[in-house]
Amino acid sequence: MSDSRVQGAASGRGSGGRRRAWSELLAGRVRRQERSPGRGQELQESAVLLLRSHLDWSHLLLEVEGPPHKKLCLGSWIDHDVPEACTHLSSSLIGSALRDHASLLGVPVAVLSSQMVASSIVRICEAEAEHAHRALLDSVQRKKLSSLIEIAQYLLAHSMFSRLSFCQELWKVQNSLLLEALWHLHVQNIVSLQELLESHADLQATVAWLFRNLRLLCEQIEASCQHTDIARAMLSDFVQMFVSNGFQKNSDLRRNVQPGQMPQVAVAVLERMLILALEALGAGLQEESPTHKAVSCWFSVFSIHTFCRTISTDSLKKFFSHTLTQILTYKPVLRVSDAVQMQREWSFARTHPLLTSVYRRLFVIVSPEELISHLQEVLETHEVNWQHVLSCVSTLVICLPEAQQLVNDWVARLLARAFESCDLDSMVTAFLVVRQAALEGPSVFLSYADWFQASFGSAKGYHGCSKKALVFLFKFLSDLVPFEAPRYMQVHILHPPLVPSKYRSLLTDYITLAKTRLADLKVSIENLGLYEDLSSARDVTESQPHSQAPQDVEKALLVFEHTGKIPVAVLEASIFRRPYYLSHFLPALLTPRVLPRVPDTRVAFIESLKRADKIPPSLYSTYRQACSAAEREKPEDAAPGMKVEPGHVEEPLELLTIALGELRAAMTDPVQYDVLSAQIAVISERVGSVLGLSEDRGSFEASKIQLSVLAPELEQQEQKVVDLLLTSFCQNLMAASSFAPPDRQGPWASRFVMTMCERTLLPAVLTRLCQLLHRQGPSLSASHVLGLAALAVHLGESRSALPEVHMGPPAPARGLSIPEFFNSLLTCGTAESSLLCLKFCTAAISYSLCKFSSQSRDVLYSCLSPGLIKKFQFMVFRLFSEARDPLSQEDTAGHPSKPWCLPSADWQQVALYLWKQRTFQELLKEEQFHLTYRNWLQLELEIQPEVDSLSDTERRDFHQWAIHEHFLPKPAAAGGCDGDLETACTVLVDVLMDFCQSSRSYDHSESSDLVLGGCTGNRDIFSRLQEMAVDLEQGPVAPYGHSSSRGHFLFGVFRRRLRALASGWDVATHLRRQRELLMCKRILLSLPPSVLVGSPQGEQPATPDCDEFFHLVNSELRNFCSHGGALTHDITVHFFRGLLNACSRSRDPSLTANLTLTTCQTECPIILTSALLWWPRLEPELHCRWKKCLQGPLPRELQRLREAQQFARSFLSPNTASPAPDPVWVSAAALHFAIQQVGKESVERELEKLDCQQEELLVFLFFFSLIGLLSSHLTPHAVNSLKALDICGKILGFLEKRKISWLVLFQLRETDASLGHILLRLAPDQYIRLLPFAFYSLLSYFDKDALLREDAFLHVAVDMYLKLICLFVDGDTSAVSIPASGIQELQGQGDPVGLLTKARLFLLQSIPQCPKKSFSNIAELLATGGDCDPEVITALLSRQQAMSDTDLYQEPHLF
Repeated sequence: MSDSRVQGAASGRGSGGRRRAWSELLAGRVRRQERSPGRGQELQESAVLLLRSHLDWSHLLLEVEGPPHKKLCLGSWIDHDVPEACTHLSSSLIGSALRDHASLLGVPVAVLSSQMVASSIVRICEAEAEHAHRALLDSVQRKKLSSLIEIAQYLLAHSMFSRLSFCQELWKVQNSLLLEALWHLHVQNIVSLQELLESHADLQATVAWLFRNLRLLCEQIEASCQHTDIARAMLSDFVQMFVSNGFQKNSDLRRNVQPGQMPQVAVAVLERMLILALEALGAGLQEESPTHKAVSCWFSVFSIHTFCRTISTDSLKKFFSHTLTQILTYKPVLRVSDAVQMQREWSFARTHPLLTSVYRRLFVIVSPEELISHLQEVLETHEVNWQHVLSCVSTLVICLPEAQQLVNDWVARLLARAFESCDLDSMVTAFLVVRQAALEGPSVFLSYADWFQASFGSAKGYHGCSKKALVFLFKFLSDLVPFEAPRYMQVHILHPPLVPSKYRSLLTDYITLAKTRLADLKVSIENLGLYEDLSSARDVTESQPHSQAPQDVEKALLVFEHTGKIPVAVLEASIFRRPYYLSHFLPALLTPRVLPRVPDTRVAFIESLKRADKIPPSLYSTYRQACSAAEREKPEDAAPGMKVEPGHVEEPLELLTIALGELRAAMTDPVQYDVLSAQIAVISERVGSVLGLSEDRGSFEASKIQLSVLAPELEQQEQKVVDLLLTSFCQNLMAASSFAPPDRQGPWASRFVMTMCERTLLPAVLTRLCQLLHRQGPSLSASHVLGLAALAVHLGESRSALPEVHMGPPAPARGLSIPEFFNSLLTCGTAESSLLCLKFCTAAISYSLCKFSSQSRDVLYSCLSPGLIKKFQFMVFRLFSEARDPLSQEDTAGHPSKPWCLPSADWQQVALYLWKQRTFQELLKEEQFHLTYRNWLQLELEIQPEVDSLSDTERRDFHQWAIHEHFLPKPAAAGGCDGDLETACTVLVDVLMDFCQSSRSYDHSESSDLVLGGCTGNRDIFSRLQEMAVDLEQGPVAPYGHSSSRGHFLFGVFRRRLRALASGWDVATHLRRQRELLMCKRILLSLPPSVLVGSPQGEQPATPDCDEFFHLVNSELRNFCSHGGALTHDITVHFFRGLLNACSRSRDPSLTANLTLTTCQTECPIILTSALLWWPRLEPELHCRWKKCLQGPLPRELQRLREAQQFARSFLSPNTASPAPDPVWVSAAALHFAIQQVGKESVERELEKLDCQQEELLVFLFFFSLIGLLSSHLTPHAVNSLKALDICGKILGFLEKRKISWLVLFQLRETDASLGHILLRLAPDQYIRLLPFAFYSLLSYFDKDALLREDAFLHVAVDMYLKLICLFVDGDTSAVSIPASGIQELQGQGDPVGLLTKARLFLLQSIPQCPKKSFSNIAELLATGGDCDPEVITALLSRQQAMSDTDLYQEPHLF
């Protein structure tokens, strides 16, 4: 068809001649071209001339955008990505044309191109009709500008562009420019913003243009969502440029700019933007107004992230400090009197959030000390805006923990200066700052009452230096009276400054003035409540003592219940505020009632006041008569302790029921906020009427709520009211949810819950929740669970306004927030409690996700405890195997309200649906909600296997999956173990020991199952530890030297935990450490014995690694898990089993055993003595194991133990005793244990054989007998103390008979190569400390004459005596005292006082008989011993001086 049109056109043109065919025409054209070979060049030149004469350069630059993909029809261009090449071709053509045009015009091509590009930018910016009110480009403009910038970059690269000329051209049309266009020029390196701004000659015009465009930019950032990233990047770049130029010490000034011009521009623009924001805040901002958005946007630049490390810290500090100064000095129109009157309106909570947010951002980079210093400097050198200064102080003490002390110090300096020179400005500043900080509550700063009393209530106060200071103080306080709030005057009256009696008139004049002012304000100082907060910021009107007195009574009863003493506030009121005490407090306390059979707290408190003469007899008699009358007239069903007002109470209860029913009827439309709010207000008033609450009950002043989980009790009337409220809330929630999802129900639920948060009602509500969830949880219906879960969410929403909850065991001892309180009530130990936990967690999380879906995550985080979300994960993993697989993308779809709307009976479906939700899975990405391996272990340990919902097989499969498939490969940052099995074992041991030490592990029911020493829990977790320990042992062998340097992980856990415990000899510390060590020992015994004795290394000699175990034995087990010189049987057998296992893996088993036991002789000798004690039970197993596994005779060192045992048996036999085998101390230990096991008569007969034994054996045996003597006193069911004492005396007799020195045993040192090094490791430290007791217990066996000949006797005797006194003073001798029912012969022996008296008498008799050489080291000993016994010390010094004097009078031997 196209061909026919062409042909027609051709024929039409030649109508006068012969019609020619198309082929002929083409042939003729070809022939003409062939005849004119230069014709093509001529046509090209003609075309260029035609373009030059008709070219519009501005439009040409705008039209060159590069060919769109859809217009590129050449396949080769598309295949080879030619758009860039095409753009380059366009730029080169334009460059060539510009060069030709510039040569024709006779101007530089750089100037011409700059003019053309500037003109094109103006056309782009003016393309939008409303460009004058915008700072951002639209997408079309941005695309055109991008193409233009590419051309400009080409021109720059080829030196065809003048930046200076370009800047001048732009400023000519500055009103047509959009800020984003200039920013793109800066980003693409066409011309920088700094260069562009510096090129403008008019500084004021530059500032005005920048200010106008930045304001437009801030407004557009919040209004536009499409280009927010670009706009924020623009704002960040401009601010960075302003700060870098305006707040540096040496600005980088351009040569064509006057010095200081660029810094001035930068500072001026920043100041004008800040003033704009402050003016908007002062005028009042609507939340969603454009101005509010613009101010919020500008304040967001005061963030450390804005500068991204491009600005130095010094510059940032200068900028932030300058900004803070501008805020504090903005429009200083308020006077000090205005600040005194209005400052309570400037607290942190009442200050505009935008202003507090900019304060917080300014505080980030400046230290608290610098902030205080800057505040002080501004106050001293500028007129200030007091509203901004005081709101800054509030933000400072709220946001910075260090601020309390710093502000205290600052105020102290101000007061010191004020009283030093009567400086009124410093005085005003100090009082305003303190009052402002006190407004934020006692959690962040002292109350004003406490500060005033501390500053002026003592003789050391600032005012006490002179009369001039006193006059200055009271003149200042008097000047404040017309302006300040009544609370402050009440503080000054009730806690007046301490004034000398001669200046008392100054104080009385002020009190008269303040009371007059209070009377004008209708505030009575006499009727102030006992526990009223004098530093509160709220308005004070005429006090109502009839409503305040019951609250004072309740608080006084609470204090009395905890302390058992009459509260100080009550005692003070009975003396200093007697009218209120007699007229209001006592009548409220002595309300007639039916007295309980068992006296309660109120009865005990009243009786305490009566005994202290704080209740008039007539008033008390009237109270008792009224109570007796109430007893006679009480209804049959009245409970003891109830107030007798049946007719008065029943009516308000019925009215409350009616009001709750009306609220239920209004729930058909839960969005009608006004109707529901009015009805909830009625309910709040009815609740107050029923419970007798005061009108002023909105704020919760108590710091904590004390509850008992095990026995939560409520009064009958309180329980009725709370049940009505809880039932109504659950019913209303279900009704409202049938009409609208939670996120479209309005705030009725929050308002209703706040009604239950009144300070007298909230403890009752929480107590009832304890009863329902902790005791009756399995019997709750689905609607109850849903309602209580939603109630928990809304209580968590108000957590910041509610006190902490303190609960008795087994809950944590620390205070709990409301979400944590609900988490503590939900347990997972049984199948029933697990199901309740799953239901409650599912309902609470689903409700939260739906209710707060449109709000910030912070609101959601405040409502839910991380523990509750972790329990939900735990229960889902545990109960639903399908949840253990990774979720697919399709699984995570869904709306958060759907689980809330599903049939509540099918909890499994609801829980799984919630688990698969994308919103919930995103929530789990937050670190605080990660279910870590430690969390999982803590929860799994609470499971009781006998009542678990999983069978034994299912539970084992779940443990295998959780440990080996889920937590073991999981990264540590996500709560896993990074694939490290040793880490998994370490955490398991740590959690297991924590659990067994905690109150959660002790079941308070009668069917308590004892596992691991009294703790109940999932025993299978311990089995998993055993399996993992075996897996770890069978893993890859570490290179030689590697594992030995680290030791077994188990000992690392023990060492860390034991170091964390306090050290000392008091009973509590001792018991805590003993309990920890018993757990360590039980874990060791449950794991393979190879833990104690590691496998021998490959090199020879083949010694196993026992260092960690030896250290544990020497440092801990020796003191807490031993029987006077020997470890218990279980740990001893376990060690030798480990030793045999190590020998079986060694190349030379006998050598390994010999080397290990030889090491024991010096490093851990108690192992060998333990083996000797338990040898009858130990030997058969050792012999059998060695024979089965290793063949051959026992190793030499084991045979030595057998020989020592045989020696001990032969010694006690009628036959002649053989010599003791080496080592001698081992033979002595064997003999000691053998002696303890025979009767007293046999011992006395056989001990005669000691006379022919070697000296060393006797010394070691005497030491073991001393330990046995102490053990007979310290260890239950030990050897008879009298027998142990006789044995010691017999052995001592042989030592003295053979003149063998034994005093060295009482002077043992660790540095001694032989005795001290070994013997000190054989006995517990407590026994070593008690050696003075053993020493003086043997007084009757001492050969005094022989001892006096010993040079060391006096030193040892005095040393033992001084240490015995220290033991007595410290109370340690009570452990070895004989009870009153003990053996008659031991009564004097075991009495510490009697023993101390005998020792003292012995010393006083012995000192005069001691030779001179005995006093050689006495002075040094007395210097370290102190003044324990002045008489003994005097006797020693006198004897020493007498002998010195004798030496002086002796005739010298000269030859």
